[in-house]
Amino acid sequence: MSKQTELDNVRGAIVGNNICSDLAAQATNLVMGDGNIDADIVFIGEAPGKKEDELGLPFMGAAGKFLNDMLSQAGMDRSDVYITNIVKYRPPNNRDPRADEKAAFLPYLLEQLQIIQPKVVITLGRHSMEYFLPGKKIGEIHGQPERVQIDGNELLIVPLYHPAAALYNGSLRQTLIGDFLKVPEIIKTLG
Repeated sequence: MSKQTELDNVRGAIVGNNICSDLAAQATNLVMGDGNIDADIVFIGEAPGKKEDELGLPFMGAAGKFLNDMLSQAGMDRSDVYITNIVKYRPPNNRDPRADEKAAFLPYLLEQLQIIQPKVVITLGRHSMEYFLPGKKIGEIHGQPERVQIDGNELLIVPLYHPAAALYNGSLRQTLIGDFLKVPEIIKTLG
């Protein structure tokens, strides 16, 4: 079975199992992910926003433009990586995803990672970081790679600030860019 077929099956399971039906009812699209399904790097955000919900693709608004700019600065293109979110439907009024919503979608996110088999998982913001690095504070560990065991698989997690945070807080912008530019070196050290 191809990776794309497997990912399509994950999408079908989310719909078939009626995951977060309250979110689904008010969403325009289920936003699964976008990019290279053979990527070495998977970026995980928190949940789709208004633009993402409209287009059915993650990171399409201002934060997505900033993400694309950082990828370019790091010598990468959006087509080189895979981008997804923990929560696959837009929460109302772009509120933060709730713990129960993240928990409901987590098994499907883990299936996505199992299918894609990235070398590095980059969490964007605290919501996606919390599952992989519980009890940690992003302000203390941003940009620092850490190996974790998830369901018997070892993953290299690199927690970064969310691009939207850097748009709202100018002092985080250079920090995020600096952390982001370390990513190619982290990949090289993995061989």
